[in-house]
Amino acid sequence: MTLTVHPEASLLAHRFAQAQRLLPLVAILRGLQPAEAIAVGKALAEAGFHLIEVPLNSPDPFNSIEQLRRHLPPEVLVGAGTVLQPEQLARLVDVGADLAVMPHADVALIREAKAAGLLCVPGVATPTEAFAALGAGADALKLFPAELISPAVVKAMRAVLPPEVALLPVGGITPERMADYRRAGANGFGLGSALYAPGRSAGEVGALAAAFATAWRAAGG
Repeated sequence: MTLTVHPEASLLAHRFAQAQRLLPLVAILRGLQPAEAIAVGKALAEAGFHLIEVPLNSPDPFNSIEQLRRHLPPEVLVGAGTVLQPEQLARLVDVGADLAVMPHADVALIREAKAAGLLCVPGVATPTEAFAALGAGADALKLFPAELISPAVVKAMRAVLPPEVALLPVGGITPERMADYRRAGANGFGLGSALYAPGRSAGEVGALAAAFATAWRAAGG
């Protein structure tokens, strides 16, 4: 299969670095409906979020991703989570996505995502997976599931991984848990049901997003 390369591939690394400097929190919108995508996306952007993913096991996810990309400013990076298959990468490029997030460290899939010009953030749980993912071209590492990766483990991984590599714990993260991870060397977080859940209004999501942003800054971000 021939992948079409993202038309702004050369700009994505700069935009990703800028997003991480401003607020390195990834909004994970699992279960998002296309009809609510624009309102929820705008509420997140107003709260300062610059990284949004729609997991591909959500209803009609490519439609939601396309709407978010069309209606949010370019400094907000939009992509997919739970990316598992190469053919999904081509569809992401077609709808203008910037980012492919994976729950695992499939090195072949990471290489294909990078060949397509997408940013790629794979999930890792061990140093072996982390170094393999980086060798395949990963742009940052999702530490998943964070329920199994304590701040002490993050600290140990941070000691051996390249300092410029962003480590983003994902899974069960709440505002109260952020400070310990931040002190251990986490560079940001992926936020799931504590931020967005089906049925939650855009206003509620915006308020929770603001609370997470405040907690990040209070933790030294």
